[in-house]
Amino acid sequence: MLTLLNTIEILGIFAFAITGIIEARRKEMDMIGTYSVAMITAFGGGTIRDVLISHYPLFWIEDYTYPVFILALSVISIFVLRKKSSFGKPMLLALALLDAMGLGLFSAVGTSYALAGGVYWFNAVLIGVITGVFGGVMRDVICNEVPVFFRQSQLYATCSFFGSLLYVILVNYFPVSSAIPLYSCIILTFALRVVSIRYNIQLKF
Repeated sequence: MLTLLNTIEILGIFAFAITGIIEARRKEMDMIGTYSVAMITAFGGGTIRDVLISHYPLFWIEDYTYPVFILALSVISIFVLRKKSSFGKPMLLALALLDAMGLGLFSAVGTSYALAGGVYWFNAVLIGVITGVFGGVMRDVICNEVPVFFRQSQLYATCSFFGSLLYVILVNYFPVSSAIPLYSCIILTFALRVVSIRYNIQLKF
């Protein structure tokens, strides 16, 4: 189970780091700016999660390979994403899909760690949402964008909430293997986000 969680967390870090790099390069930031945005996007939600459940040292401080890996990605991006023509519709689509994937991955990991830490189920769902959402929030704030979480747009935090809630329901009420709730949370969160973007589904209140 721990190995599976670590794998999912690594995938989430990769997905969110790439979204941070793309957004930073789109804003024409330099190497330091790109690395900073990538780090904050990849580690923001997980850092808040670790603080809330009193998990120390923080997950990215405990494993030095995470920031080194993101540094390598940031350096590569300087050579790959050099021209404004790199940021057409295909790149924006990739950004949206990676963001949706990161949202699902981190929602699952956040909920799992919260439950393992003895957090009440509803609070565990909220921590799952925080883990999934706040890296993107910090990325958008630094890049001078109104975060999707705070504006009336396609469903975002709602997708994370339902994915995290499904995780809790499966863990507490159904005798399934430990991997199924994780995969179910990731798939539902990702699918809801993609469908909401595709059909412009919004909460009108």
